[in-house]
Amino acid sequence: MTITLLSLALLLLAAWAWRREQHWRSSVQQVTKAAGLTIFEADKLSARFQGLAEAQHALNKEEYLRRLFESLLNEIRQGVVIVDDHQRIKFCNRTMGHLFHRPSIHRGRTLLEEFSDHQVSDTVQAALQNQRRTVKEIDVHTTLGSGAISTRHYLIEAAPLPAKAEAGAWLMVYDITEQTLAEQVRKDFVANASHELRTPLTLINGYIETLQSGLIKDETALRRCLDVMEKHGKRIIRIIEDMLTISRLENGSSALNLEAFTARSCVQDALDHLSPMLEGRDARINLDFPPDGGQMVGDRFYWDQVFTNLLENAIKENPNPGLILKVTGQWFADHCLLTISDNGIGIAAHDLPFVFKRFFRGHKHHSPEIKGTGLGLSIVRRTVEAHGGTIDLTSTPGVETTFRIRVPLTPSIPG
Repeated sequence: MTITLLSLALLLLAAWAWRREQHWRSSVQQVTKAAGLTIFEADKLSARFQGLAEAQHALNKEEYLRRLFESLLNEIRQGVVIVDDHQRIKFCNRTMGHLFHRPSIHRGRTLLEEFSDHQVSDTVQAALQNQRRTVKEIDVHTTLGSGAISTRHYLIEAAPLPAKAEAGAWLMVYDITEQTLAEQVRKDFVANASHELRTPLTLINGYIETLQSGLIKDETALRRCLDVMEKHGKRIIRIIEDMLTISRLENGSSALNLEAFTARSCVQDALDHLSPMLEGRDARINLDFPPDGGQMVGDRFYWDQVFTNLLENAIKENPNPGLILKVTGQWFADHCLLTISDNGIGIAAHDLPFVFKRFFRGHKHHSPEIKGTGLGLSIVRRTVEAHGGTIDLTSTPGVETTFRIRVPLTPSIPG
């Protein structure tokens, strides 16, 4: 397809050039005829004008190629800069300005003057001094309008211009932020998963060695050992199941089994599952849904886990009496808004950006009680996003913590 379009473009260009030349010759003939010149004089004049035209055409062609070259470089996703041997900017594409949050780039200024970053200019300087290609990864911190600090990760590559060109260097900048973050998530996931699995396995192996030694004779102590081993064995199973759930969700829409159900029935099933945790607790549950229960279309299995995880977290993290849990659903023309809130201890502001990360726990105490796998909220977010929705969290410690989920009534499944 690309070759066909290119061939057509070349044919059209050739046709235009031929018609332009014919028009030129016709115009010269009309002028010489009107001036009463002889054929010899007309040919001589025509040749002179033809030479001028060819010179102008060469200049126009060079300008056209320069503009074409710059237009192409402005469309690529990498930042590109060409500088002279004093690092003065001769060309800079639009992407470079976007990467460094510069509304405009001034030619003739140095890299350091324009971008105020020694990492960039030092890399180009190294390439000029060593006369070889230089590659470096850098972090760029930018203060946004809101006052927040944005950190982007760039791979920058610089090299001297070819020997036949003018003295100077070219610089190319790649935004590798997403790849860097993905790699860090992978490393964190492996490290955290290893830690979470090692703890229960160590305890189980310790009890097995104790039982094998024959030191425990008392029936009650034996039963206690077996109960602890069973609890930690279930924890391992839960961690593995949660990791498999996240993996399936990340496969995309093929992992979803869409069906119609009501949100209220999902919430009620979750409460029934968690009823042992509520026994003897001074807790109140308030449900507020439309009369029909709130019709949804999605994968019921994953939505059961969403409500179970959110309600379980609220119950576990708020052991004090007087807990009030509210679950509401509002239906609009094209989406529904699901809200789960509680009046518990809340989440510290510095923890809010991280609560949906895998294995993250805001409370850093070491409790003998098993608090969960640390994957529950990651599953919640993945499920909502897999159904084309969004989730946000607000918390005022000691007052209210609220999760808000917006989901389209007709799921827009991400590809």
